[in-house]
Amino acid sequence: MKETENRTQKKVITGEDILHVVQLARIDMEENELEKYTQEMERILGYVNKLQELNTDGVDATFFTYPLFNVFREDEPRESMNPDEVLANAPHRQDNYFRMPPII
Repeated sequence: MKETENRTQKKVITGEDILHVVQLARIDMEENELEKYTQEMERILGYVNKLQELNTDGVDATFFTYPLFNVFREDEPRESMNPDEVLANAPHRQDNYFRMPPII
C-alpha cells in the first residue's frame, strides 16, 4: 500500500494490492474487475478509518452484544435408558447396537 500526502496520511489501496490478495487467496479475477474491487476496498477501508476517529475512551471492549453464558447441564452420572426402548424404532439392530450398512 502506498502512502499519499494529505492532511493526515491515509493508506491507499492499489490495483497491485488487490492482485496480491487475489494471488494469495488463489481467486480467479477478470482484468476488468480489478478497478471495481480496488474502489470497493478503498470504500471499505475509508469506512474503517472513519470508525477509528471515534473516541472510545472509557468504553469497555464488547465481545458479544448479547449476554451469553454456558447453557449446558451439569455432567452428572445418571441411569441410562433401557436398550430395548432406545432401539425400538431402529430399522436394523444387532444385540444392543444399531446395525448400519458398511461405509467404504
